[in-house]
Amino acid sequence: MSDDEAFESLEKEAKEFDKDAEIDRILKTFKLDAYAILDLQPGVPESDIKAVYRKKSLLIHPDKTKNPRAPDAFDLLKKAQTELLDEKHRARLDEVIADARRYLIRDRKLTVDSPELKTAAFGRDWREKTKQLLIEDEIRRRKQQRAQMQEEGRQQKKEEAEIEERKRKRDHEQAWEQTREKRIDSWRQFQKGQGTPVGEDGTKKKKKKMKTLG
Repeated sequence: MSDDEAFESLEKEAKEFDKDAEIDRILKTFKLDAYAILDLQPGVPESDIKAVYRKKSLLIHPDKTKNPRAPDAFDLLKKAQTELLDEKHRARLDEVIADARRYLIRDRKLTVDSPELKTAAFGRDWREKTKQLLIEDEIRRRKQQRAQMQEEGRQQKKEEAEIEERKRKRDHEQAWEQTREKRIDSWRQFQKGQGTPVGEDGTKKKKKKMKTLG
């Protein structure tokens, strides 16, 4: 093997190592934090989000690596970009991150100028607090979604019951209307004494014989 071939082989191996490392990083990252999945800091401009996504998506695209976990990592990366490009979702995420920092400052009786805020330890604690708040927020969201689905289910059952009741009444009215002429004709015959009354089923009713008293 020539030096060029050896260098090319090592370079290819290094690229595969980078792909595997990035796939592993994404899959191990907290899934509710889109910034962390893209390895970005909060507050970055939209152009940075798109640029980083493009770079990472080309790196770990399932068509460019044999890593069996690439599709899962790629889906997470794509989802993270979609969330950060959605103004409402990004605003909510930024709010949670800001809340986590504010809670730590309050609980530790610090100020916004405290040197501790710039330490690596505070950064780690900030990420952990953010993770905690995001989990709590997700639990609330799922509970609300479940309650909404249950309410929608109850509403649907109510509407179905109302539809069934209207159908039952309509069928009853139709059946009543279908025998209307027979009832009218029978009553007229009875009133005029022109024959034996006819029942709703179309058969003639037998007259009852009067019993003789005494």
